[in-house]
Amino acid sequence: MDKKITKIEIVTRPEKFEELKEELNKIGITGMTVINVLGCGAQKGYKEFYRGVEVQINLLHKIKVEIVVSEVPVDLVVETATRVLRTGKIGDGKIFIYDVTNVIRVRTGEEGWDALQDHE
Repeated sequence: MDKKITKIEIVTRPEKFEELKEELNKIGITGMTVINVLGCGAQKGYKEFYRGVEVQINLLHKIKVEIVVSEVPVDLVVETATRVLRTGKIGDGKIFIYDVTNVIRVRTGEEGWDALQDHE
């Protein structure tokens, strides 16, 4: 039987990233992809003045952390991220969870669970 592979995407405030990374490392997350993104939601952006003219800034700076797990329980990743990121204010972020049908390690051609194992 194949082991389940899950992708977790976390979108949150950039200033919380270092703490999130440290806590995810403590639970065994050894790899992640981090992307600077722009987004809007309930925060609705803010207003700035540029050369005396009011400008509406609708897209806010966020980071998106992508993690694919097979050994570390998804619930543990979600609990850890939620504990670190929750301030109780709008803009704390979102966590998206997806089932992954296959993973291929380009260098070796390994597939599935084997492609996610850390070895040389």
